[in-house]
Amino acid sequence: MSDHLSICLVLFVLTCAGYIANIWSLATVAMASVAALSLTGCLPQKEILACFANDIVIMIGAMSVVAVGFNKTKFCSRLAAGITRIVKGNRNSLLLLYCMLVMVLSQVVQSPVIVYGIVAPFCMTTADSMGIPRSKIALPLGVVAIATCSTLPIGTGATQAAELSGYISAYYEKLERFTGAIPAMGFLDPMIARLPMLIFTVLYCAFVMPRFCPNRTGDQVVRATDGCANQIPLSAFSEIAGIVIFFGTALALMLQASVMKGVAIWQICLTSAVLMVICGVLKPDEAARSIPLSMLLLIVGALAMSGALSATGAGNLIGGFIADIAARFNNNYVIGLVFFLFPFLCAQFMSNRGAMLIFFPIAIAVCHRIGGDPRGLLLLIETGVLAAFMTPLPTAAVPYMMAYGGYDQRDLFRGGWLFVVLGCVVCVGWIMSVMPVF
Repeated sequence: MSDHLSICLVLFVLTCAGYIANIWSLATVAMASVAALSLTGCLPQKEILACFANDIVIMIGAMSVVAVGFNKTKFCSRLAAGITRIVKGNRNSLLLLYCMLVMVLSQVVQSPVIVYGIVAPFCMTTADSMGIPRSKIALPLGVVAIATCSTLPIGTGATQAAELSGYISAYYEKLERFTGAIPAMGFLDPMIARLPMLIFTVLYCAFVMPRFCPNRTGDQVVRATDGCANQIPLSAFSEIAGIVIFFGTALALMLQASVMKGVAIWQICLTSAVLMVICGVLKPDEAARSIPLSMLLLIVGALAMSGALSATGAGNLIGGFIADIAARFNNNYVIGLVFFLFPFLCAQFMSNRGAMLIFFPIAIAVCHRIGGDPRGLLLLIETGVLAAFMTPLPTAAVPYMMAYGGYDQRDLFRGGWLFVVLGCVVCVGWIMSVMPVF
């Protein structure tokens, strides 16, 4: 084990301990870890600076400005009032409605951050109008956005089968003297494997998870979208502009991957934020105050730690260890459990996408060694890493929902442990039954 890897693992443990202890703010702990990673050489200075200029940081900062501008419009409050009437003041009905909306958007837009940024503003406004603490709904919405991403074969989900088949083919084509048929992922296989988890996630998050979420109100929650709401009424032009800009941004983000490939996501968000000021929806000082600095610093810290752990080889070290364990068993469900749990754990300290790319070739290699079919394991890995949300590192959607709900590290554990346990049972039991290794 290299010195940088050892140091990085120690810093990761200390950072998590800082988040759990809650002695200092999350942003303070995040910046302390960034400073430590830089001073110890675990991450080069250029990559540290790149974390501050990351497109996700710019996107979330700009999207927060757009959300505040939308919250100033009468449309937002009227929409919240209308939804309140539909659900008749029932929290579970409200959450089920929004969880289903988030799930649908997550099939069209692959990024949980974007989905959360679109839905959260008016969801939180609705919750406020009903007297429901934001801390009761921010986590369930975020989990749905992350765990159901690209399950159905529409939007980005339509490419899942081809991508996974590509990983399998790339491995087998490099083998010498291999003459057998290369396993291929069917177009509907990802949906067949992950659909039970999608249904479970929506129902659990709507009806069960709020019971495990803290009850925080007022100053305990970072009001990420409240910065300037309900002050001076907007002019007729600014009112219309705020509505058009918000929904135009949402539409552009949904079409970005298919129609607007030449335009980056952060460019869409930044342009929309600027338009909010130009059109008079927000004053310049209001736009500046609406940028959630603490949230952005937490994201920078997560990006830096994730990058350092990947660069030092922590994921590959764990992956090799898991391959040896899995190859010793001859039971579908035990092997499936290994390839759900370990990718899930690995994704807690690096990006979920990075964890997938580490474990995909390991699963294929293990299946080739034991003469098994890798399709089910690949889909278990994907499901496992998309159930990772107990640290700020897997996806920037986690710091986003932490800010909205006022959560600390302990809240994520308390709110999510039962979901992970039951989700593991659902996924391993189902996928290893319909797509066994052998």
